[in-house]
Amino acid sequence: MAAPAGKPIVLVPARLASTRLPNKPLADIAGQPMIVQVWRRACEAEVGPVVVAAAEPEIVAAVESAGGRAVLTDPALPSGSDRIHQALQRVDPDGAHDIVVNVQGDLPTIDPAAIRAVLAPFAQAEPPDIATLAAEIREPAERTNPNVVKIACAFDGGSLARALYFSRTPIPWDQGDGALPLYHHIGLYAYRRAALDRFVALPPSPLEKRERLEQLRALEAGMRITVVLVDTVPLGVDTPADLETARRVLAQ
Repeated sequence: MAAPAGKPIVLVPARLASTRLPNKPLADIAGQPMIVQVWRRACEAEVGPVVVAAAEPEIVAAVESAGGRAVLTDPALPSGSDRIHQALQRVDPDGAHDIVVNVQGDLPTIDPAAIRAVLAPFAQAEPPDIATLAAEIREPAERTNPNVVKIACAFDGGSLARALYFSRTPIPWDQGDGALPLYHHIGLYAYRRAALDRFVALPPSPLEKRERLEQLRALEAGMRITVVLVDTVPLGVDTPADLETARRVLAQ
């Protein structure tokens, strides 16, 4: 992968409130809180400094006790994007970092290579506003599962494509035989700093509210999102069963 222009910083938003798994950033996985495991994976990517954007002091304390850096953000912020934006102003007020990577705080088993991969589009002559990841859907049931977000894009033999739409329904048209690929969106993002500033200043858009997908706000505003094709979808920890799976993986 060509080195991206600019200086990336990795921000990991985390908050204790979760309807399905309360206090999940502090859940023990292989002897460490989950947020510390995510911080470690992000550090292993070696793309830039890693800072946890925490909604509560308990998360800050957990990260700092492991030797990491965390910054406290307003717990009332509505989204992870808003949280990393506020953290960015606090840890880099002079704008030294011009690419911002958002690694979700519930991905303790994420491959550091995936974090590096999301930066690939910024090495292009005309970098996008935002970059994100996708993997081909392999399980038939995921093609119609509304919890698996799909992307309409055409890789056409390459590994980079422009995102045209995101939906919880099968897109592009699923002809029912599974012969044509559908792509599972992976919620890891990299922003040009100016694009993040613009994005969080925009109001929620009509399609965003209809699909309950924040990234549609960027598309409706005319922002360009480039998708990087990767091999696998990282495990997101949303339920007690997910947590047990993550424990088994990292215990190895």
